[in-house]
Amino acid sequence: MRRPLGAQISHMLKDKGVDVIFGIPGVHNQEMYRGIEEAGIRHVLARHEQGAGFMADGYARATGKPGVAYVITGPGLCNIMTPMGQAYSDSVPMLVMSSCLDEIAAVKGQLHQMKDQRAAADTVCDWSEEARSATAAYGLVNRAFTEFQTQSPLPKYIQVPIAQLEALADPAPQVENTVRRMGADAVDVASAVDKLKQARRPLFVLGGGAMGATPHARVVLAKLAAASYVTYAGSGIPGLQDPLSFGSMLGTTSCVEELRKADLVICVGTDLAEVDHYRSELGHQAPAIHVNLDPAVLSRARAGDDKHLADATAWFAAVEVALDGHQAATDWQVREVSDARARGRAEVDAMYPGIGEVCDALRNAVPADTMIYSDMTQIAYTAKIIWDMDRPGHWHHPTGFGTLGYATPAAIGGAVARPGQPTMAIIGDYGFHYTMQELGVAVELDLSLPIILWDNGKLKEIEDSMVRAQIAPNAVIARNPDFCKLAEAFGAKAVAPKSLAALQNAVTTAFVSKGPTLIYITPDLTR
Repeated sequence: MRRPLGAQISHMLKDKGVDVIFGIPGVHNQEMYRGIEEAGIRHVLARHEQGAGFMADGYARATGKPGVAYVITGPGLCNIMTPMGQAYSDSVPMLVMSSCLDEIAAVKGQLHQMKDQRAAADTVCDWSEEARSATAAYGLVNRAFTEFQTQSPLPKYIQVPIAQLEALADPAPQVENTVRRMGADAVDVASAVDKLKQARRPLFVLGGGAMGATPHARVVLAKLAAASYVTYAGSGIPGLQDPLSFGSMLGTTSCVEELRKADLVICVGTDLAEVDHYRSELGHQAPAIHVNLDPAVLSRARAGDDKHLADATAWFAAVEVALDGHQAATDWQVREVSDARARGRAEVDAMYPGIGEVCDALRNAVPADTMIYSDMTQIAYTAKIIWDMDRPGHWHHPTGFGTLGYATPAAIGGAVARPGQPTMAIIGDYGFHYTMQELGVAVELDLSLPIILWDNGKLKEIEDSMVRAQIAPNAVIARNPDFCKLAEAFGAKAVAPKSLAALQNAVTTAFVSKGPTLIYITPDLTR
């Protein structure tokens, strides 16, 4: 059946498994909306394109499927570029589609006109292309979904001229997108296993790219009696029962001492970026094995290190089989790991006094399988380090790009992706200002979403940084509204617990309440 191309694209996305699109319609992209309901896709109306992008990000992180967003020409694309940059830095699969003007070189003064919209998008995503025909649009969508499955998942952007969206087109051809990711090379695996068997202190560093390998990774860690660190994105891979897990303390001073004890370091599914450990380099002295799908990451490894271009799941599965019958002979001791963790906790408590107790209370109050989305705020910086997860892929943070305002809309996307399962947001007072309007979406959707709002009355992390740099703190305090009344004005519930016990009760209640609950807390909470 021939339809306008805008409608055909929605039908194609449905065939690709897309069941939710986040976005905002406008006169330029309305043809993209013609086919959404007919295709059986749900649309979530954001209050701002930045919110739509973060919702798509949150949905993608919760499901592993690409998050999809529709935006308009010009300002719509500009507004979603921050979420696109966040998704790029954190390797999140996201497809952003927008309309674009048919002609910009010879005509000026058009509605939503930009000098080069495609080039602007290209600065914050894997690739940015314009589809000037139905064939090109279908080909680019196929390319995006194929790459989501076979490469490091990164955001893509496709723009389609308005006249093309309006023009009748044949349906997209049926193309099978199930493609196997890169397997593990047998020679590489054999070499790695030989070194693992000889190592007395093997130490794994596990990133978000290894989440899918969790069952195999846990078996391998046990067979080797290996110690491990996780990046924030890899939190939960070893599980709570592994006594040789250092947790997500890569950024602590104590970590360097432990890394130097290792005689073999194995980095799987991690970029080892600045934001993973906040040092110029990881700090290990032993030889290393790097396993990653991204050649660019492997190219940054030290000379002499082994570099395996492979999917983490395939690599761990092959290593597990090759270790069958191996008897671990390790020098790692449970006591030294627990002592290092205690030193790391003390370091964090000294940096963020009193916040650790709040995090402990929250951790004890949330149900199992809670998915958490956090923002750039000191309570999240503390929690990411000391809050051990029992399963991977359940704590999401704007780690790389480091944008404010992420948590609330991303948690909405996560809650949409997991109906009936617990989702929670943790955000600071300043970050809440960036996307507070998306609270209306959570109300509209009746999401049982606790939003923990930490209000220390200032940009405290920036103030502390200025003080350390011997700069008189400047421009770090803004007048806040009555956040509880603001939430109630949106139609949400709001509570302001004054003690840790009251906080735990508020969280428990919020998970079973209809609609979102803003839980407003300050550093004055009584213990």
